[in-house]
Amino acid sequence: MRSRPTLAWAPGPEVLALEPGSTDIGPVAQTVADGGVVVLSGAGISTESGIPDYRGESGSLRTHTPMTYGDFVASEDGRQRYWARSHLGWRTIARAAPNDGHRAVAALQARGYFNSVITQNVDGLHQAAGARDVIELHGNLDRVICLSCGTTSAREALDRRLKDANPDFEAEVTRINPDGDAELPAEAVGTFRLVDCTNCGGILKPDVVFFGENVPKSRVERCYDLIDTADSVLVLGSSLTVMSGFRFVRHAAKSGIPVLIINQGLTRGDPYATERVNLPLGQALTELLQETTGPSHA
Repeated sequence: MRSRPTLAWAPGPEVLALEPGSTDIGPVAQTVADGGVVVLSGAGISTESGIPDYRGESGSLRTHTPMTYGDFVASEDGRQRYWARSHLGWRTIARAAPNDGHRAVAALQARGYFNSVITQNVDGLHQAAGARDVIELHGNLDRVICLSCGTTSAREALDRRLKDANPDFEAEVTRINPDGDAELPAEAVGTFRLVDCTNCGGILKPDVVFFGENVPKSRVERCYDLIDTADSVLVLGSSLTVMSGFRFVRHAAKSGIPVLIINQGLTRGDPYATERVNLPLGQALTELLQETTGPSHA
């Protein structure tokens, strides 16, 4: 059974009653300086790379409903709509470069403060900045998987096949969403031709977890293991609306592991946090790097 998509979260009284997040990175830096940190990042860390988030002030959920797993597998029309939009939107994601926040995370990991990075993002920017052993909770847009035979392949190869199948396909992109789904006029979508798996002729899907789809169990268990051995958990740029990330924060807090949150705006995890900082991620993580320039923990 697949989970019901959680597209929105309204802060309850337990969140609204909290004091606003601080702009002082110092208390977070003191905990990070002890090492043993597991990072959990969300879309907010990639907004400074030109990739919008879902739920911030200009978040795409205000005007856009993302593709769900049910809609994708239910009809060819749904898949045509997704692939036409993603065919153009993926190029923006692929061209995006790491920002100061991604680079700071990689630097802090290289110095031994961060043990592991769990990301809810599908853009690959943590790895592009040099982070190691990144667990991509929701997969990566650079890969494609066949729903019939399970074969995975590179998105670049699919991009070439889709270009060959749609040589005259052109449309004006009005917005790119965090999952690489671009917003296009309906008339542009209707002419788009799909391609099938070259191995078995099955349905191709990006190797990412859609809304309403479950994260693979082995991946979830690996994340729990990392949380259990962490000295603290640092949330970066996530509202923690969806359970796939929120459960790790709740688990850490119940286990007595300090939870630190850096995010612009309220999050579902705020009642569980020992420290909350309300700053842009690039600025906050640059300051965090500067304040932890003592002896390396590597």
